Amino acid sequence: MKRFYWLLMSMSAGMLTSPVLAQTPPTQPPAGTLSPAVPTGPWTLQRSIDYALQNNLTVRQQQLTSTLQNATLRQSQAALLPTANLSGTQAWNYGTSLDPLTNDFVSQTIRSNNFSANTQVTLFAGFQLRNTVKRNALDAEASLLDIDKSRNDLALNVASAFLQLVLAEELVRTNEVRVSSTQAQVERTQKLLKAGAIPESNLLDIQAQLASDELNVITAQNQRDLARLSLTQLLNLPSPTGFQIEVPPLADPDDEPLLSADPDGTYQTAQSLLPEIKAADLRVRSAQRSLDIARGAYYPRLAFGAGIFTGFSSSRLARVFNGDSTEAVAVPVFQPGVGGQPVPSQYFLLQPKQAIPELLPSGFTSQLKDNLGKSLQFSLQIPILNGLQTRTGVQRAQINIQQQELRAEQTRLQLRQSIQQSYADAIAAQRRYLSARRQVEALTTAYRNAEIRFNNGLLNGTEFNIAKNNLTAAESTMIQAKYEFIFRRKVLDFYQGRPISL
Repeated sequence: MKRFYWLLMSMSAGMLTSPVLAQTPPTQPPAGTLSPAVPTGPWTLQRSIDYALQNNLTVRQQQLTSTLQNATLRQSQAALLPTANLSGTQAWNYGTSLDPLTNDFVSQTIRSNNFSANTQVTLFAGFQLRNTVKRNALDAEASLLDIDKSRNDLALNVASAFLQLVLAEELVRTNEVRVSSTQAQVERTQKLLKAGAIPESNLLDIQAQLASDELNVITAQNQRDLARLSLTQLLNLPSPTGFQIEVPPLADPDDEPLLSADPDGTYQTAQSLLPEIKAADLRVRSAQRSLDIARGAYYPRLAFGAGIFTGFSSSRLARVFNGDSTEAVAVPVFQPGVGGQPVPSQYFLLQPKQAIPELLPSGFTSQLKDNLGKSLQFSLQIPILNGLQTRTGVQRAQINIQQQELRAEQTRLQLRQSIQQSYADAIAAQRRYLSARRQVEALTTAYRNAEIRFNNGLLNGTEFNIAKNNLTAAESTMIQAKYEFIFRRKVLDFYQGRPISL
C-alpha cells in the first residue's frame, strides 16, 4: 500500500503540466515458472485477486512451509510412541577367530548370523516430549495464519496495482482529450491568422503547446504499459500482451460524506481479525513452551527397554547318537559264596547294543531355538554437570520469549501506525480532492475566458498556454487525489474486516 501512496505523491510533486505515472517493482514479485493457463477477457479486481491467490508463488511457498511445519508436528507426536527395531547380520571369519556364540578360539572358517529385536519407550523426560508437541502445534497454527497474511498482502498489492493501472488509463484518456482540444485550437488559430485577426506568434505558441500535449500522451501511454506489466507480473502471467482490465464505476470522493477519523476503533477491530497479530501471539506462546522444554533437561530421564536375541554359528557342534555298537556284552551274574563274598555263577546277562555318540554341526533352526535370549532393562539418567548447556539453553529460551514479545508488540505498533496513517492520508486526499475540484471549476472558467480572448487576438499565446497548463495541473491533482482516497478507503475497509472490492 505504501507503493501506491509514494506513486501518487511523486506524481503530484513532479507533474504540473504532464501527469506521468511513476512505477516501482511489485512488493512481492513472483519468481519461478509461469502459470500455464491464462484466462481471457477483461479482468476485474476480484478476478485478478482470485487468480493471484491461486498462482502467486509467494503464497504457494508459504503453503509448503505450513505443510513442512505440520510434518514436524506429526513427528513430535510420534516421538511419544515406543521405538521398535529389527536387525540381522551375516558374517564370515577366516583363520583363527573367536566364535561369536561360544567365545572359543577356533581355526576355521566360520559363518555366523545374529538376529535381534529391540524396543524402548521413554517413561519420563522432564515433560520435554509433551511440551515439544504443544510447541509444534502452536507453530503449525501460526504457519496457517502466515498463509492468510500472505494472501492479505497479495490482495492489497493486487488492488494497489489494479488502481494504479486504472489511474494510468484515465491519465491517458485525459491527455488525449487535451491533444484533441489543442488540435482544434491550432486549426482555429490558423484560420484567424489567414484572416489577419491575430499575429503569427500566437500560432507558433499554440503549435508548441500541441507538441507538448502529444509528448504527454506518449509519456502517459508508456507509464500505462509499465503499470500493466507490473500487474501482470504480480498475477504471474506470462505476458502483458492482450491484458485488459474492466474499469468499474468509481464514485468521486465528494459523493461521500467527509471521512471521520476513528483509528482506535479500527485498530481494535483489526487487532482481533488480522492473522499477523494472532500469529505473533502464538509465537510468544511457542517460545514459552520452548522454555519449558529447556527446563526439562534439568530432570532425570527414565526409559524402559526390552529385547530378544538369537544367532547361528557354523562352528558349533552338537552331540548326536547315531547307530549301535557291533557287539553285545555278556555280563556275569554274581551270587553269595562262602563268607558272604560274591562269586560268579554259571549265568550271564546279555547287555544290549549301545548307541554311538557323534559330534556333528548343529542345524540352523535348532541353533536359533537353542540360542534364544531375552532381556528387560530400565535406564535412568540423572544430569549432574554437562558444561552448563542446560542453563545456557534456558537462558536462550528466556531471551527468545522476550524477542517474540517485542515482535508481537512491534506488529501491533506497526498496525496502529498504519491505520493512523491511512486515516490521515484518506482525509487529506478527500479534502485535497474537494479543493482541487473547486480549483478546476475556477480555472475552467478562466481558461474559457482566455480562449475567447485568444481567439479574438486580445491575448498572446504565452498567456493562453499558461492558463491551459494551470488547468491541466489542477485536473491532474484532482485525479491523483481521487484515486489516493479510493485506495486509502479500501485499506481502511480491509482493516475493518470488509472484503477488498471496487
